[in-house]
Amino acid sequence: MKELVLEVPKVSWDDIGGQEDVKEQLKEMVELPITAAESFRRLGISAPKGLLLYGPPGCSKTLTAKALASESGLNFLAIKGPEIFNKYVGESEKTIREIFHKARMSAPSIIFIDEIDAIATNRDDDGSGHVSKQVLNTMLNEMDGVEELKGVVIIGATNRPDVIDPALLRPGRLDTRVYVSPPDKEARYQIFEKNTKNYNLQNKESFLTKLSDMTDGFSGSECVFLCRKAGVNAVKEERDCKIVKEEHFLEAFKGIQKNITPEMLEYYRDFESKYAVA
Repeated sequence: MKELVLEVPKVSWDDIGGQEDVKEQLKEMVELPITAAESFRRLGISAPKGLLLYGPPGCSKTLTAKALASESGLNFLAIKGPEIFNKYVGESEKTIREIFHKARMSAPSIIFIDEIDAIATNRDDDGSGHVSKQVLNTMLNEMDGVEELKGVVIIGATNRPDVIDPALLRPGRLDTRVYVSPPDKEARYQIFEKNTKNYNLQNKESFLTKLSDMTDGFSGSECVFLCRKAGVNAVKEERDCKIVKEEHFLEAFKGIQKNITPEMLEYYRDFESKYAVA
């Protein structure tokens, strides 16, 4: 166990603005089988193996997974899909096997795969290479193989759910799909409140409400960036500043461009409806 460098991230649900439905779904899937383990055994219910978090970039998918691990007390293994690939033959598949081995050794644990679309591209797609197919086959074998995957939850995050191989989304694998949407007005207010706690804002409540209205369609990361840029503007104006003013925020707006488009939201709605029918 000394070889396993695993730790629970210090992130709480309070660090994520809004997304109450998402939080509830994750708690139900991951925390319930742990807190009600006896009932699961008595009824013969197997705990879910995995879920897919999908949605626009910058909407707290990674932060949500970290908060889940922290709040539930599970060990957390985080990897990025593209980092799996290695130029040497067989090394990419070996990395997948090692990750699952570590997760089993430290169960209960979470394997979080960011940008999972990089290693789970549809095998019927001519654009997916041989190595990518082998990596996906290895991951599927680890999930369903002879050695039972007990006490391990796999969470994948992606901005492009439609390119993922259907085999990974079937029941018994990443069968729960959770849409992480852009923050609504209430969520944006919470994000601004958290990220301006040391700004000594004047008329704070009314100003944050105004900011929440002005940032309709912003992602969570864009809201955080707006706060940071406003703070930088205040420091540029006065090196020893103790107050960030409204004009600093208005100046910060000039350099921000929304990345989430109506076409992007339609794309996620289409994916959601496709699996809702299925």
